[in-house]
Amino acid sequence: QVQLVESGGGLVQPGGSLRLSCAASGSIFRNYAMGWYRQAPGKQRELVATITSAGRTNYADSVKGRFTISGDDAKNTVYLQMNSLKPEDTAVYYCHLNPYYVRYEYWGQGTQVTVSS
Repeated sequence: QVQLVESGGGLVQPGGSLRLSCAASGSIFRNYAMGWYRQAPGKQRELVATITSAGRTNYADSVKGRFTISGDDAKNTVYLQMNSLKPEDTAVYYCHLNPYYVRYEYWGQGTQVTVSS
């Protein structure tokens, strides 16, 4: 079994920064894609950033230049560094794991990010 636990959310002022962490436990996957999604009230869940086990990254246009996704394989943890935060970034952020060769997807419980003065 796999569990994904997000942390690092909270209240931050516009222009500020937060660093989200997603710690994975349970089964070990050598090949995978992981990502961060977010969902604001009344909106559909949106892909924010992805990273593969090979280190390839992709970002939504809305966060390019502001957010950085990275991983630490030794710690089984993926991070999302969020800089220059805007009120429109306010959402629940979810960690996502898509193991290669397995038709399962794993989701964390979500962590609230609120950008407000």
